[in-house]
Amino acid sequence: MASLSGRRIVLGVTGSIAAYKSAFVVRELVKAGAQVRVVMTPGAKEFIAPLTFGTLSGHAVHSELTDDRNAGTWTDHVELGLWGDVVLVAPATAHTISGMVEGRGDSLLLTVLLSAKCPVVIAPAMDRDMFTHPATTENLDTLTQRGVHIIEPGTGELASGLTGKGRMAEPEAIVSHIESHILKELSLYGKTILVTAGPTYEAIDPVRFIGNHSSGLMGFEIANKAAQLGAKVIYITGPTHYSTNHSRITTIPVISALEMYTQVHAHFQSVDVAILSAAVADYKPINVATSKIKKAESTLSLELEKTKDILASLGKIKSHQILVGFALETNDEVANAIKKLKSKNLDLIVLNSLNDKGAGFGGTSNKVTLIDKNLVQTAFPLKSKADVATDIMNELLKQINA
Repeated sequence: MASLSGRRIVLGVTGSIAAYKSAFVVRELVKAGAQVRVVMTPGAKEFIAPLTFGTLSGHAVHSELTDDRNAGTWTDHVELGLWGDVVLVAPATAHTISGMVEGRGDSLLLTVLLSAKCPVVIAPAMDRDMFTHPATTENLDTLTQRGVHIIEPGTGELASGLTGKGRMAEPEAIVSHIESHILKELSLYGKTILVTAGPTYEAIDPVRFIGNHSSGLMGFEIANKAAQLGAKVIYITGPTHYSTNHSRITTIPVISALEMYTQVHAHFQSVDVAILSAAVADYKPINVATSKIKKAESTLSLELEKTKDILASLGKIKSHQILVGFALETNDEVANAIKKLKSKNLDLIVLNSLNDKGAGFGGTSNKVTLIDKNLVQTAFPLKSKADVATDIMNELLKQINA
C-alpha cells in the first residue's frame, strides 16, 4: 500500500523560482497515494502555470478569494483548511512566512492557513541573505513555537548566483518528512476507533417503523474528530442525513438494532476504542407484518420484545478496548448514569439530560457531563456538538495515555 494512501494534502505554492519544484512535490505525493489540492498565490503564477498543478493533482487549482467576481462567488478557505490532513507550503517565501507570523488574511493561501486545524509544514526558499536576515530568523522561530514544522532548506548555488543556505528542500525529502514525522505525530495515529451513530428503525410492516428523534449529528462529529486526530474510524450509523467522505472513515449503514449489533460485533475485536453514541431502540415488534397494515380498528396493539443490548454485550467481552457509552436521562441523571457505567463495564459515560435546554436529540448543541470509571465527573456548559466531540476526544486521550 502506498505510504500516504488516502491522506489529504493542501499544497500552498508561493512566488519563488523554486515553484517549479512544487510540480515534482505534487507528483511524489500522488505517487505515495495522497490526494492533493493546490492553492497558488498570484506571484506563484508568474513562475509556473496552474494547469501544471491541475493536471498532476487531478483537482482544480485555487488562487483567488473570489472564484468569479462578476457572479459574486468565493473560494471556501475554511473548507480547504478543514479538508487537509496536512497543509504544506512549498516553496515558502519570506513574504508568506511574514504573513503567517502576522496572521494576515490578504491572500487565499493565508486565509487557508488561518483556518487549518491540521499540522502545517513549510519548506522555505529564498536567497542566502534573506534567509539569514534577523527578521526571517525571528519569524521562523515564532512559527516553530506555534507548532509549525519547518523543513530546513539546503545549501548550494542559488538563483542569484550566490552560494549558501536557502534552496528549497528536494521534493523527495519533503514527502519523506511528511511520511516520517507529521502524520505520525497526530494524537490518535495508529488507533482504530468504532463509532455508532443515529437512530435505529424497527419495522412494524413494510412502510412503518418504531424509531426516535436522534439526528446522528453527535456520532458524526465524533467520527470526524477522531479521523482528524489520525485514527482509522469504523462508523456504523443508522438512518441519518449526515455523510462523510473522509479518507480515514469507513461508513457502514444499518437500519435496525439487530443489524447494528451484528456489525458492531463483527468489528469490535479489531478496534482500540468503541464509542457507542447511537440511540438504539430498546424494543422491537415481535411480529413484523409482511404487507401494510390496513386501518381497520380504532386501536392497534403491538407486542414488543427487547432488542439485544449492544453496550452491555461489549462490556462482557472487552479485553484491551476502551468502551464509551452515552446516557440520555430525564431524572436522577448522575445516579442513573453511574449505574449504567458500572453495570455495563464502561470506561467512560457521556451524560446528557433532556431537562437541559439546547441538549439532546435533534439540535446542533449539547450539554454533557463526562464520568470516568473512577467516577470522576467533568461537567461542561452548552456547546456545539462539534466542540462536545473535542471534549470527549480529550478525555479519551487521557485514558489512552494513562
